[in-house]
Amino acid sequence: MSAATTRSRARRTPALDRLCAEAVDLAREAADEAAAPGVVGEYVEAVAEGDRVVTHFFECGEAGYRGWRWAVTVTRASRAKAVTLDETVLLPGPDALLAPEWVPWSERLRPGDMGPGDLLPTEADDLRLEPGYTGEDEPPPNSAVSEEMTDLADVEDVEFVPRTPSRGAIAAVADELGMRRARVLSRYGLHVAADRWEEAYGAKTPMAQAAPASCVSCGFLLRLGGSLGQAFGVCGNEFSPADGHVVSLDYGCGGHSEAAVMPKPPRPAPPVLDSMAADEFPLRPPRDSGSVPETPDPTSEDLGHS
Repeated sequence: MSAATTRSRARRTPALDRLCAEAVDLAREAADEAAAPGVVGEYVEAVAEGDRVVTHFFECGEAGYRGWRWAVTVTRASRAKAVTLDETVLLPGPDALLAPEWVPWSERLRPGDMGPGDLLPTEADDLRLEPGYTGEDEPPPNSAVSEEMTDLADVEDVEFVPRTPSRGAIAAVADELGMRRARVLSRYGLHVAADRWEEAYGAKTPMAQAAPASCVSCGFLLRLGGSLGQAFGVCGNEFSPADGHVVSLDYGCGGHSEAAVMPKPPRPAPPVLDSMAADEFPLRPPRDSGSVPETPDPTSEDLGHS
């Protein structure tokens, strides 16, 4: 037998066994027994799984399993006419409604998902962190408090300078400054945080593009310590959308301390009328003005009485 013939037989599709393909009733009974009453639907098809092995598919009418199918596999022995049941399972079809692919919790977590009482464990090899000063590490060999230098001082009968701090004093200072932590932000962690803050409150945001000035000249900006203080600060303006958030020095908003000066309230104009003086206006023009006729003598006026 040639190699080509062997490969051809290995790739050939198994023929559909007639007796197994006709055992539809046996397959439906097995599906009805495995499923709830009325769940097994119409017959779909029969597929040959191998020599004298056939799988019958039935529609699934159960709610929430759209596109799923009951698969009942039957088989028979060589030269036997009796068909026996192999297995019954519920399988998704080509257009089945499936659950989304499982994603680990560490990849599903998003900012703001944590609530009161939630714990977020940090991996030991987290790239955002690096070992900090704990006081447990041995000092450098050339340090005045190292064991090598202490032994050398005993041999040569020398004394340390009193101003040299002891390891306990160093640890106390580290505690006071907040530096005695098991892990601190690594350079990668600093860059990741800076990129995140720059994206949320940076110069490319619509608010910063429309701002009259940047935060670097705002009186409400609170500076950060360390290397990040060269590019970021905390907003302290209660009316700003970034109040209490870390903002880039290139960020800005309409609440800038020097953006506008509040106008003074308008004051009424002084009165035009001087109420402290009075002007005299005569009711009648003077007699010598020539504009008023002389008044007749009342004694000679004819009153019209007889």
